[in-house]
Amino acid sequence: MSYTFDHVHLKAKDPKAVADWYVKAFNFTIFNDTTRIFGDRFIQCKTEDGIIINVSGPRKDENLGEGDPTAHFGIEHFGIKVADIEKEISRLTDLGATLLEGPIDVPNGPLIGFIKTPENVRIELMQFR
Repeated sequence: MSYTFDHVHLKAKDPKAVADWYVKAFNFTIFNDTTRIFGDRFIQCKTEDGIIINVSGPRKDENLGEGDPTAHFGIEHFGIKVADIEKEISRLTDLGATLLEGPIDVPNGPLIGFIKTPENVRIELMQFR
């Protein structure tokens, strides 16, 4: 059996504000914005290379815990390749992200850094040389 990666789903108190932030920060495109039968606003975005990122609010009567931008078990972060990590850290923090760590020069590897985005999502920025 073969498998194909389909999407990443982010939960947000304000899905539209979070989706708009990703549009500004990483050139995502919003291609669907609806209210689902669960009562939540559901926004579908696409990265420039075609990965689908869904952003939704809580379902009706769903109580969600806070996000955790620190290293933790489970899905811990997703990574994005950048051309110039210093410029991207500056640009993204100007948009409201918080630098958590880096840039770190990984021996025989990329420069990496971690940021916290709206709703406490942890993203790794990677500059390959």
